[in-house]
Amino acid sequence: MPAQERSIRTEGVVLRHSDWGEADRILTIFTRQLGKVQAIAKGIRKPRSRKAGHLEPFMHTSMLLARGRDLLILTQAEAVDVFEPLRQDLVLLGYAAYVIELLDRFTYEEGENRSLYNLLVHTLARLSRGDNPDLVSRYYEIRLLDLVGFRPQLVNCAQCDAVIQAQDQYFSAERGGALCPACGRKDPAARPISITALKYLRHFQRSSYRAAGRAQIPGAIFGEIENLMQHYLTYLLERGLNSPAFLRRVKRQAQREENPSED
Repeated sequence: MPAQERSIRTEGVVLRHSDWGEADRILTIFTRQLGKVQAIAKGIRKPRSRKAGHLEPFMHTSMLLARGRDLLILTQAEAVDVFEPLRQDLVLLGYAAYVIELLDRFTYEEGENRSLYNLLVHTLARLSRGDNPDLVSRYYEIRLLDLVGFRPQLVNCAQCDAVIQAQDQYFSAERGGALCPACGRKDPAARPISITALKYLRHFQRSSYRAAGRAQIPGAIFGEIENLMQHYLTYLLERGLNSPAFLRRVKRQAQREENPSED
């Protein structure tokens, strides 16, 4: 926020919050104009607060932020889209939590990034309207990595730079991309990756979401890509994410409820 501006009208998505004092709450918000910021919402925990229902995690909200002594102060808030389906389905909630956590872990309070903001809002909207959540999540991972500077190398070997051929390959988190079989076999930390999974990852990198959505991806390939991406993301972040474990639990519970005879 420029020094001369005392307040700014923006839109944002609440990533997380923590209670502060007797009635306030500190919000971490990814905004359209300012990127990731922290703001204090005064009195939001009071029973009659008008702002409370507009500032829950995952909500897309229009807000007015004013400059305070230490933190921004959120003075007005009105929900643009609450993404209600994400709050009614635990599995979708798990996917949304993953989207939010991944963005939060990879970003800092470093100013405007409208491409990341648009990716976040569009991804939550896709989950909310019922798109295949595995497609939405895998596409989101690849696009987010592009935008935060960790685009994996998938066309040439990340070790010797040879063009990747149409055969099963390896993937090195340390090298940041695919390895040809000759280099992959020499790297004990490299993981095998099928040429089919690699082709779909390349497709996500170069395609719009609409084009990516036209691909008929087998469930087993989605699983392979998910495992590989979790390995790569954990390496980059130097720690595991919390939301995937929650998502796995609620998916197992949902499957048991759909097929009670299998228990």
